[in-house]
Amino acid sequence: MIAQKVRISPLVGYIAAGFLIGPFTPGFVGNSVLAGELAEIGIILIMFGVGLHFSLNDLISVRSVAFPGAIVQIFFTSSLGFMMAKYMGCKTFSGVLFGLCFSTSSTLVLLRTLEEKKAIYNKIGKIAVGWLVVEDLTMILTLMILPVLSSLLNDSNFIEKSFFSIFIRTMFTITKISFFIVLILIFGKKLIPYLLLKTEETNSRELFTLSILVFSIGIAYASVILFNVSFSTGAFFAGITLNKSKLSQKAAQDILPLKDAFTVLFFVSVGMLLDPIVLLTYPLHILTTLLIIVFGKMFLISILIRSFGYSYKVSFGVSINLAQMGEFSFILSKIATNLHLFSQEIQNLVLSGAVISIVINSFLVKIIDFDFCEE
Repeated sequence: MIAQKVRISPLVGYIAAGFLIGPFTPGFVGNSVLAGELAEIGIILIMFGVGLHFSLNDLISVRSVAFPGAIVQIFFTSSLGFMMAKYMGCKTFSGVLFGLCFSTSSTLVLLRTLEEKKAIYNKIGKIAVGWLVVEDLTMILTLMILPVLSSLLNDSNFIEKSFFSIFIRTMFTITKISFFIVLILIFGKKLIPYLLLKTEETNSRELFTLSILVFSIGIAYASVILFNVSFSTGAFFAGITLNKSKLSQKAAQDILPLKDAFTVLFFVSVGMLLDPIVLLTYPLHILTTLLIIVFGKMFLISILIRSFGYSYKVSFGVSINLAQMGEFSFILSKIATNLHLFSQEIQNLVLSGAVISIVINSFLVKIIDFDFCEE
């Protein structure tokens, strides 16, 4: 409520609430284990919602600027983050993941801002959403292959194995993932909507909602057990199975309250991980992180969009909306920490940078006048 009153993103309020009940502040300390488990459900429902609303049309309409522009931005922003990670002594693969955390923006923050400004369907909104779709797809691919790459890197005999055996293992993994995607997109897109249609015919709203939860969490769980794909990737493709179906809107409406609640718990659990000592111990690292995320990304995106022939106003409007880190950064850093690819200090640096960048961005977007985008 305080965050809303001062007109900053409510995400900041959720994270602050988690910080207040975390182990690094005096007073009541919440159950971090339970919070983490609830956060996993939050991740699944976030990714399910992304898959449910994923639209190729949004990307196709601005493909000439969003696709090449986002790819170039991801490469350069990730490179800056990678160099920073190497300076801090991180291993190469961890440095790449650290850089990728810098490259993605917040879907929740962007969409909320565009909706408040009534700009989601004008020039700035379409370009920003298309750009974000490319970023999200890149992060989804990263989350998909991360468990595989992690298992290879943690294999003590990885270096000693022949190139052929590594190639065979990699191809086997790619085949499994491809089979999973085909299974979901071909059979899942027919079977799951059919089963949900039968469920809807019972006229039981709670049964329909429960069915959606079963499918989203069940497919996410099966993707981990059977195909070694992450929970988040499985949930995304579970959402894809209902995308564009007649039941997609009803599914979105029914799952929205649960998704909102568990999304809040996800950000609360993120706040519980924040250690204020990081701000005191690594002030220059935090400052560098913010310079890259906010001003570096904003400058780069503005230049890229301007190079495609858009006006200074449009390029500035899109860039300022994308100048922050988002929920995919939280998810990636959490998974990387669980896989022992990030230290607790590195995760806290990502979390601190993301939270502060969202706060700064909440104030920056206030200065934009979106009316010019109708030009």
